[in-house]
This record gives sequence, structure tokens and C-alpha cells, in this order.
Amino acid sequence: MQPITAPAPFDFAYRPGRIAYGDGAVEDLDAVIADAGAERGLVVTGETVGSTAAVMDPVRAGLGDRLAGVAAETTPAKRLASAAAVVAAVEETGADALVAVGGGSSLDVAKAASVLAASDESVEAQAAHLAETGSLSIPEGPLAPIVAVPTTLAGADLSQAAGVAAGPESGLEAGTEVSGGCSDPRLFPAAVVADPQLVATTPREILAASAMNGFDKGIETLYAPTATPITDATASRGLQYLVGSLPQLRESGDLPTHARALAGTLLVQYGVSRPDATTLSLVHAFGHGLRTVADVHQGRAHAAVVPHVLRYIFEETGGRRDVLAGALGVEPEERTPDALADGVVEAVAAVRDGLDLPGRLADLSGLERSALPDVAAAVMADPLVENAPPGVAVTRADVEDVLDAAW
Repeated sequence: MQPITAPAPFDFAYRPGRIAYGDGAVEDLDAVIADAGAERGLVVTGETVGSTAAVMDPVRAGLGDRLAGVAAETTPAKRLASAAAVVAAVEETGADALVAVGGGSSLDVAKAASVLAASDESVEAQAAHLAETGSLSIPEGPLAPIVAVPTTLAGADLSQAAGVAAGPESGLEAGTEVSGGCSDPRLFPAAVVADPQLVATTPREILAASAMNGFDKGIETLYAPTATPITDATASRGLQYLVGSLPQLRESGDLPTHARALAGTLLVQYGVSRPDATTLSLVHAFGHGLRTVADVHQGRAHAAVVPHVLRYIFEETGGRRDVLAGALGVEPEERTPDALADGVVEAVAAVRDGLDLPGRLADLSGLERSALPDVAAAVMADPLVENAPPGVAVTRADVEDVLDAAW
């Protein structure tokens, strides 16, 4: 065994909130709200989750007297108007905390609502600011604390960023649609309450697509230039949990499988979103580009492109394939660079196939091959392209080649 050398200097400026994980963790939501310095929490969720008794009954019971109300206004589109409706509910109920229940959409809308509630600017002014700068205007001072209660495996919980979109319903001109987001350390959830029992209520197909998104966060965290020994450790351990649980997720409804998958998802996202850096990289840039052009689910888009993105990275540079291989349990007979690369790609494809997700872009509903040039342009415009691994200089031709291979 070769000796392990000391790592390069690093600065890990990361301060996550409380993380409560385990069966029945949601039972203590009232104490979590109190620990966040709040009195009453407004549940922010979508219509489907909001009408699912297997989720909402434990949430209501866990909040007890600290439940201010339920705002089931969120959609996958993450509309600024939805955030404004949440603010109206905050004002009506007197809530001083937001409890985001569901997937990344509900959490993003809760973050946007926290910004709107603290801002002196109108929704129309915020929409105009979003159109001009790509971001909401975040005021100085405290923001309402947010508690995340995930029901998917997208790995969006330990993040200080949020996406949001706006259109005429928020005061923009007819026919105008803009998207962007907001990012600030104050938007980091004060707590994440991760209960496998709630995740187990999510329909298999939705859960599988979200799981691919979370899984890829672990992959990217290991090869991104912003990796640290701390994120290496959490991502590697998280990927071990995910490799050992995701292929069984579509077939198994047992709680232990969901518990392992949720634990892995928590670990792979640890340190992904930091005040000075992110470990999101090329896979997410491709996912964003596909979603922008064809409005496909990001997890399904990832499923089709990630093996080809990895192939491209490994052709250009080392891509830390040895670290990835260790995390994914890849043990080729000969540890040559090519054998490690092949093993990593095959292991990732096996997880995708175990989730029964698309293996080709041609299998994504709503995406035409003629749209691939537009997708390539959207990928190149995504800022995460700049977070490619060291030694990878992404070009438009490279992106088009990856998309063609994935088709």
C-alpha cells in the first residue's frame, strides 16, 4: 500500500444547520422550530404532497402547536408568484419560519419567499431585478429560518442557493419569461429533518429520477476542482450507500433501502454548496441545458448523459478516476487508467439501469434531435461549465460530441 501524502492546502468555509436523520425524525419538528429561534412554522409544499396524508399527518403531528398553516403553492416551475403566495400566507398566519416539505422545488420557493418577506421591494420590482440580473435582490438583515423536510433524493437540502422563474403573472411584459435564482449563506436551511418514512411515500418513478440527480452530486463532488478532503470523505461514503441501495429502490419498498438511500443523499451533498464554491460541475451543466431547452426532468436528463460526460472527462484528463473507482467499489484486475475509467462508467450506468431510467437522450419525452444545437448553446452558457475538472477546457464542439454520443 502506497503512503498517503498530505493534501494540498484548502479552506472549507461551510456551516450547515442541524441535520436530523432517522425513522421518526419528523416527530421532533416542534423542537427543531424552537431551536431555530422561531415560534410557528408555515409548511411550504406542492399540491400533491400537501394532499398526501402519509406525509402531512406526521408533519402536522410533529409541529403540533407550532404549525401555523399549510401553503400548498409550489410547482416544479419554481414560480416567483408561488413565493409571493407563500408570503401572503406568512402574513395571514403570523408564521416566523418556513417548513419546506417535498423536493427541491418546495425548498427553492421557500427560499424565494424568505427573500420576498424580508424585502421592501414589490414582487414586480423583484421580477424586474430577476430579469435584469438573473437574481433576486436579497435585503440586508435576518431572513426567516427555513427547515427542509425532504421527500425525494435530489440532494437539494444542504444548499444556500435556489432557482426561481417569473413571467407576466409577476408584472413582466406579456410573453416574457425569465429564470435565475438567489444565493446567500442566510438561505441555508436552519435544519434538515430527513425521515426515511416520508421518502418511502414518494412514487417510485419520481423517486428514481430524483435519486439520479443526488447520485451525480456525489460523482461531481469527487472530480470538481473545488473538492476538499472533507468532501472527498462524505461523497465517497455517500456513494457507497447509494450504490448499495439505488439499484434496489425501484423494486423494493422496504424502509431499510430508503434509509440507506437517504443517508447517502445527505452525505453526497455535504459541502456541495458553499459561500465561496460549489462542487456542481459538467453533469449539472448538461442537465440544466437540457431542462432549459426541452423542459425535461433533470434527473432523467442526467441518466442519459452522465456516462458520456464521464467518458469525455476521462479522455481529457485523469478526472480522479481512482478516487471515483474506490467510492463506487470498482476493482478491475489491473488498475490501469483505462480499466479504472471503464469501471467507473460501467458502475454509474449500472446504477442508472437499476433505477430504470433512460439510457439515451432519444428516450426523453419532448426532446428532438434537431434541438441538440440549442442544448449545446445552453450548456455552454451555464456557469457550471467553468467548474470543469482541471485539464478540461470545454468547447462547443465537445458539448455537441457528448450530446451526439448520448443520443
